Parts: sequence; C-alpha cells; structure tokens
Amino acid sequence: YVRFHLISPLIQQSAENIVLFDTFVNILSHNLGEPAYEADVAQLEYKLVAGEHGLVIRVKGFNHKLPLLFQLIIDYLSDFSFTPAVFEMITEQLKKTYFNILIKPETLAKDMRLLILEHGRWSMIDKYQTLMNGLSIQALLSFVKAFKSQLFVEGLVQGNFTS
Repeated sequence: YVRFHLISPLIQQSAENIVLFDTFVNILSHNLGEPAYEADVAQLEYKLVAGEHGLVIRVKGFNHKLPLLFQLIIDYLSDFSFTPAVFEMITEQLKKTYFNILIKPETLAKDMRLLILEHGRWSMIDKYQTLMNGLSIQALLSFVKAFKSQLFVEGLVQGNFTS
C-alpha cells in the first residue's frame, strides 16, 4: 500500500483554483485510463483523489510491480497534457457533478455547514458559478505549472518494501 498526499497552498486561494484543481485531477485520471489498464488487470489498484488541500495518490496491490504503477502516475503528472476536446468533456462532466450536489438538500446542507465552520472554505455555489462563467485552457496550464512548483509531499508506504 502506497499513499502520497501532494499538498499545495495554492488550491484554497480562490474558488477558481479549486475548480481548476478538480479539472486537473479529472483530466489526469482520464489520461491514465488506458495506460493503467494493464495494471488493473494484474490486480493493482490506484486512485487519484482531489482532496481539500492537495492530490492524494493511492496505490495498492502486489509489491513487485507497484513502483512501476506509481512511476507511471508520476510521469503523467509531471508531463501533464491534454487536448481541447478532453478539456471540454471534463468541464461538462464537472458542471453536472457540481449541479447534482447542489440539487440534493443533504449535500448542500453539509456544504453550508462546513462553509460556516471552516475558515477560508469556498462553497459549492461559488465553484459552480466559477465553472459556469468558463475556464480557459491557458488558466488550467498556468495553474498546473504553479501547483507543481509549490508542492509539499507526505507519504506512507506499508508492506514488503525496503527503505
């Protein structure tokens, strides 16, 4: 089991940054779909999670090939690229995701409660409005470059691994 949390103070600075981060993580997951398929067949699991303060990369499975899968994810993260069609597809999916959260009373109530309790939190309404106002490809590329330059990393490795 390998878990790394790539933390960046940049994410919580604005609602736009949170939306750009969600877009980035979704595009990264989309890009990894095909190359990581063989790992999935070999019973290796990975998950990318857009956390509140950064990207969580979780990888688990048989230890002898786990570093290769983790390296694949890091390679795609460091050489991040996408087509305009993928960008449009992911932003449309995010609009639906945000809207679905907004129309459910229990998730909206949870979001409002956390907005009151947590300092510096952005509401789902702010994120949805930011996304509806439109994102540019250049803004995403600039955000990703800044995100990668301001990272703090926490990691946990469990299992049959040497130091």
